Amino acid sequence: MKKIMSFMLVSILLVSMLSACASNGGNNSSSGSKNSETSNGSSSSSSTETSSPATPKQVKFTVPVLPDDLETFNLVNEEFKKENSNIEVEFIAFPATQYYEKLRIQLSGGVEYDLFGGVLDKMIDTGIVEPLDDYIKANNTDVIGYGELLDNLKVNGSIYGLPYRKSNWMMFYNKDLFDAAGVAYPSEDITWTEFRELAKQLTSGSGPDKTYGAFLHHWAQTWYMQAVQSGASVIDKDLTPFIDAMQYRLDLEADGSIMPWTESKSTGTHYNAFFQSGKVAMSIIGDWHVAQLRQAEDEGKMSFNWDVTPVPHPDGVKANTSLGLPVSLMMNKNSKHKEEAYKVIEFFSGPVAAEIFASRGFITGYSNDDIVAAYFGDGSRNPANIHYFFETTEFAEYPMLPGVKTIVVDGIYVQEGELVFAGEQTPQEAVEKMKTRIESEWASIYEDQFKID
Repeated sequence: MKKIMSFMLVSILLVSMLSACASNGGNNSSSGSKNSETSNGSSSSSSTETSSPATPKQVKFTVPVLPDDLETFNLVNEEFKKENSNIEVEFIAFPATQYYEKLRIQLSGGVEYDLFGGVLDKMIDTGIVEPLDDYIKANNTDVIGYGELLDNLKVNGSIYGLPYRKSNWMMFYNKDLFDAAGVAYPSEDITWTEFRELAKQLTSGSGPDKTYGAFLHHWAQTWYMQAVQSGASVIDKDLTPFIDAMQYRLDLEADGSIMPWTESKSTGTHYNAFFQSGKVAMSIIGDWHVAQLRQAEDEGKMSFNWDVTPVPHPDGVKANTSLGLPVSLMMNKNSKHKEEAYKVIEFFSGPVAAEIFASRGFITGYSNDDIVAAYFGDGSRNPANIHYFFETTEFAEYPMLPGVKTIVVDGIYVQEGELVFAGEQTPQEAVEKMKTRIESEWASIYEDQFKID
């Protein structure tokens, strides 16, 4: 009987213990976490409960960017932190003249930058740039605001960066010279044919007192622009459009309405100082010239009225078709934190960042009404028609492929063009030599590796 009673007591005790375990909600988990009573009777835990949402992992990125962009990136970073407390971003910069050299050396030496900024053609041949197409799709990234610019960042059919800013070209003109000549200001829909006639009208005087109707700086882009506006590329197999482009500059020089290339080069005439001198009515140059002229006004170096209008366009090409050059954020394909890295790219190239960049005078890759308004400012400064910068249809100055800028544009196009403008060969002869040189000096190295859409 005693044995039966003892067995019953043990059974009751076991049932009571099991019931107690069930009633405490399973807090004694197999993970070994311990709970203790606080002074107010509440429970605290030394580890996250298994039923709680996972805490985002903490990640830190060091991101090289171009020195002119560093300060603005730091401002944007303050906004990024508000939405992404688990991602720490430190931006660094190298001197502009050494930027790509240092970046490439460090990456090849094993420095694990997950992200970096710059122009795509300087980095794509490293083989470490991650295509972004899948990330754009998975995150439903709004790419409408980039417009056609995004196509300039496609290589072999894939997007390799998102542009946070860009540059494009515009016509700057001296309103006082137009007023003095009694000539109407240039139209926003001006063709190259009309530009030539306008330059003739605004040219006057001779020698040191001569006022030129126009100025085209001694860069290859200023003479090959109209070919690219028509859809040609500097690495096309058929370079026929560039014959007319070179001839057009020769015609302007023959008219006497622009400074000859040879004189511009030999005297070191610079577009900025020459326009500020008041000796030229129209100058075709990039958006960065706005900041240069505003600085000159602030320093009292120029006092005439000036404005901008779209660059001339070929017949059959729509108005305000310009050349552009995107600057982007790119991802290292070896990054161990690609999802977080893409969050950085998406934010710093997107609308919030773009509004901050625009307010500081940058033309942004992404655009909307708020961003345009930020770029315009309060309207108290020249140029009055600054809005044209945000209304362009753009072709890339050159394809975003390795070697195109250094070998093709700054080498072959400049050298063969100079021989034409010095009267040592015809445009037709130059184009034949350009085709041969592009094949041997660039295509033989890069053409089979990279294709653009």
